[in-house]
Amino acid sequence: MKKAFLILFALFIGFNVFGQVGRNMNNRIPQTSREPSEQDIEKRDRMVKERKEKFIANFLTTLEADDFQKEIIKQHLNSFYDAKVGIFKTRFEHSIDRVTAVKNLEDTHFADLKDLISEGDMAKIKEMITGGFDEKEAEKKKKKKKKKKKNKKDKD
Repeated sequence: MKKAFLILFALFIGFNVFGQVGRNMNNRIPQTSREPSEQDIEKRDRMVKERKEKFIANFLTTLEADDFQKEIIKQHLNSFYDAKVGIFKTRFEHSIDRVTAVKNLEDTHFADLKDLISEGDMAKIKEMITGGFDEKEAEKKKKKKKKKKKNKKDKD
């Protein structure tokens, strides 16, 4: 009985080791990690900038402000996101300091806009900077508006 138990245990260990070694043998492609080149960094920065512009443009379509106000809001949003990126790139001793700096930025950056825009638009901006803006929903509404305008033109 002891011999059978030892043989079973040896087989179990053998298959276990074989399975682990076999798994490594199948993955023979060397995994290389390299530093991103200047072109990669520039490409990524360009993509991030384009994505930010698209996000802000989609958000501006949801506002009820006129074109002049939307342009001012766009400039404030761009400067807000640049300042926020600056905060995240800055080294802080404690993460609480970073959270406090971001909270302070969110509270004070749009203070001068309160006089220029409506309360509803200001509430939307506050919601957007805290992460509550649903871009997909805004794109759906934008498409519906375009479709309605196109149907209206076709009827006329």
